[in-house]
Amino acid sequence: MGRSLTKDCVFLVFNPFSMEDHESPPYSPENVAQKKKQRFHFDLWLCLTVQNWILDFGRPIVMIILPLEWFPLNKPSAGDYFHMAYNVITPFLLLKLIERSPRVLSRTAVYLCIITFVMGASIHLVGDSINHRLILSGYQLHLSVRENPIIKDLKPASLIDSFELLYYYDEHLGHLMWYIPFFIILFIYFSGCFSSGEEQKKVPLAGWLLLGPSALYYWYLVTEGQIAELFLLTFVAMVAMVIFQHHKGLGPDSNGLFLFYSFGVTVLLVALWVAYLWNDPVLRNKYPGLIYVPEPWSYYTLHIKKSH
Repeated sequence: MGRSLTKDCVFLVFNPFSMEDHESPPYSPENVAQKKKQRFHFDLWLCLTVQNWILDFGRPIVMIILPLEWFPLNKPSAGDYFHMAYNVITPFLLLKLIERSPRVLSRTAVYLCIITFVMGASIHLVGDSINHRLILSGYQLHLSVRENPIIKDLKPASLIDSFELLYYYDEHLGHLMWYIPFFIILFIYFSGCFSSGEEQKKVPLAGWLLLGPSALYYWYLVTEGQIAELFLLTFVAMVAMVIFQHHKGLGPDSNGLFLFYSFGVTVLLVALWVAYLWNDPVLRNKYPGLIYVPEPWSYYTLHIKKSH
């Protein structure tokens, strides 16, 4: 018995995505019944969409609209409180989504993703809060850190390195630790959303109504978060999963189709956004590289804010 226990422990260490660290066996009668009862999770998709629009997309907007006197520059702003709420509500909703998966998923993988997600989003909270205060002081998002008028004349010059470090935490490390586990969780959930029942392979009317707002938010997430490569990799993996499951006679259920269609429309929206700004010389200089995807807020400070 001791040798068997040792083998199980070693297996779990080297296979963190194993389904054996879940309380229920993968083919128990409870899991079979759960698959039969799988329905469209309108409540969770609605909550995710609404809170994404309000707490994430609406975060910088509320900081611009509300009077500066209400939130002094040395105190948290309204957007910071929105970000704090997002950092609590989003992982909670992702956990509830995973709980409803018809497939038994690894607790180890899910917990690691959620912990990393919260840490990355918290790093971004601090960096983004300071970055917004810089914008109020004249910082221009369409320029690099060293090219900004309020930064390049700082004395001593080593302060510029500190602001570049802040930018790295905000726009690179924070985004990667935030979005990589986010998309891993969505893909893990999607991998369990396959069924052989034709009645489960239809998106209800409520799902179609949520599809547009959901895809538009993911467009904002991909462009402003500068995660086009990560998003495309996730979508390609989803396409590969659909093809693989199709050969087994399975297809995405209503929840899987909703997620897949949302990502598909997002790809189209990102492509249209890139085509629209393809010949913009300033943004081209700000976002060099193989994949050119400008940030909406850089477009705002360059073309909209100047005109007001």
